[in-house]
Amino acid sequence: MQINHLTRVYRYDGIDLPVPPHLSNDPQGLRAYHASLYPAILNAEAVDAGVSGANHVTEYRRAVGTKG
Repeated sequence: MQINHLTRVYRYDGIDLPVPPHLSNDPQGLRAYHASLYPAILNAEAVDAGVSGANHVTEYRRAVGTKG
């Protein structure tokens, strides 16, 4: 049996976002941090994109639709 350790990766618009060590276990704090870099993340949906290689990927996907 082999145990693989996965690294969490957060992606927005095809860009891998930085994960500061002090926020790695705080999803809400991390989302606020990422929103300071890309404000559209506040309204985006966090979607589990699965495992890619040695990474567990979470994507922020923008809400698509019309206003009003």
